[in-house]
Amino acid sequence: MKILVPVKRVVDYNVKVRVKSDQSGVDIANVKMSMNPFDEIAVEEAVRLKEKGAATEVIAVSCGVKACQETLRTAMAIGADRAILVETDAELQPLAVAKLLKALLDKEQPQLVIAGKQAIDDDANQTGQMLAALADLPQATFASKVELADGKATVTREVDGGLETIAISLPAVVTTDLRLNEPRYVTLPNIMKAKKKQLDVVTPADLGVDVTPRLKTVKVAEPPVRAAGVKVADVAALVDKLKNESKVI
Repeated sequence: MKILVPVKRVVDYNVKVRVKSDQSGVDIANVKMSMNPFDEIAVEEAVRLKEKGAATEVIAVSCGVKACQETLRTAMAIGADRAILVETDAELQPLAVAKLLKALLDKEQPQLVIAGKQAIDDDANQTGQMLAALADLPQATFASKVELADGKATVTREVDGGLETIAISLPAVVTTDLRLNEPRYVTLPNIMKAKKKQLDVVTPADLGVDVTPRLKTVKVAEPPVRAAGVKVADVAALVDKLKNESKVI
């Protein structure tokens, strides 16, 4: 059984993000980049399923610039068997990525797609759901537990009211939540092994996909600075400020 795992190269979660002076986007020049944390969880889960004997091959996929090869090498160091880079300098939005993944699904025919629930740069939380819709596959989002048996996946989902357990038939799309697992530490020997693993490079044109952006970013701005708190003398003064200044009551 093949498992396909999409991974995204994003600004490292430890880096303080800065907005460009012209407010056209986020400044990523000379900024540390790494694998999206939710995608790292997805790779770890796919590798664990392979180690349990539930899968035979784990394929990591990334869409973006040439530097995404580093992210794919990290995925292979965690345990992915091979990788595919859809190389393009174009701005990739969730629908375009979903279409690229759909084309790779048709080519590779995996029985399971495990993706991060969202990327920490745009927080879109759309690609997994769009892919499931385009490929007409069952989906289980926000997974905190995944079990495979008898051609089905039993997935425990994190929902607003607690936990929900559903069973879906394979092939299917699963998106990971934080509590699914804790990714392993990547060792130096595995990093060296990853350099020798197969990494194929294709373009959107090779897959017959138009990745022209459909949305335009008008402006990116930092959140407003939070105002300092003040002390009040009594309850009456507090109610007055809440009513007349903050206007929350």
